[in-house]
Amino acid sequence: MDFTLNVWRQASPKSAGRLEKYAATNIPSDASFLEMIDIVNMHLEEQGKEPIAFQHDCREGICGSCSMMIDGVAHGPVKGAATCQVHMRSFQDGQAITIEPWRSAAFPVLKDLITDRGALDRIIQAGGFISAPTGGARDANEILVPKDASDSAMDAAACIGCGACVAACPNGSASLFTGAKISHLALLPQGQPERYRRVEAMVAQMDEEHFGHCTLYGECQEACPKMISIDVITQMNRDFIVAKATKKPEMAGHGAD
Repeated sequence: MDFTLNVWRQASPKSAGRLEKYAATNIPSDASFLEMIDIVNMHLEEQGKEPIAFQHDCREGICGSCSMMIDGVAHGPVKGAATCQVHMRSFQDGQAITIEPWRSAAFPVLKDLITDRGALDRIIQAGGFISAPTGGARDANEILVPKDASDSAMDAAACIGCGACVAACPNGSASLFTGAKISHLALLPQGQPERYRRVEAMVAQMDEEHFGHCTLYGECQEACPKMISIDVITQMNRDFIVAKATKKPEMAGHGAD
């Protein structure tokens, strides 16, 4: 398969970027999108040219680092898949494909297709943790977790922090990401001690990072490679309201004296 690539090239964060055209020829149909770029880069290096810079790690849809816009769609045309899980058979032979980095003020471009997504890490650092008292190991079934709560928590925990929700959102909101990280702890017994302090701290950090406000447009859940529902935003908003309205929010609703 042959393709024409229009790739965003930018030497550094302060450099002016531009789209440059490259030919991707003799690409196997079962090659992943990242493997296709690898082939193009191999040819560029053979010609003494600088390869296209992009992020990757696991290449299994786990790490979220392969983030890029493909023809204006976060992660490309395959629903429920990260860029590394998209294969070239998903495109037409001879198709022109535009490849760009995430477009968000909170994700500055470092080089070519690589953006700084450290803002998401700082949101987690603000409150994405639970108390872990030391001592002997507890019995596995000592803390009972309802099946529906366990399932919902696991669905939220599937977030890989890629930032597709931010890139797809017209407002550049990180509410789906933040809501997922808050919800998967808030739904479990182990996450209760910091529950309301957590939501206040993480939402405050989200605002500090200058992400846009959520208007429930819904494009975030459509772009999410793990298909996380915007229900997690509802959970986040509910906990945030309780946190602000309760005198002792960390104890609210948990049988405190």
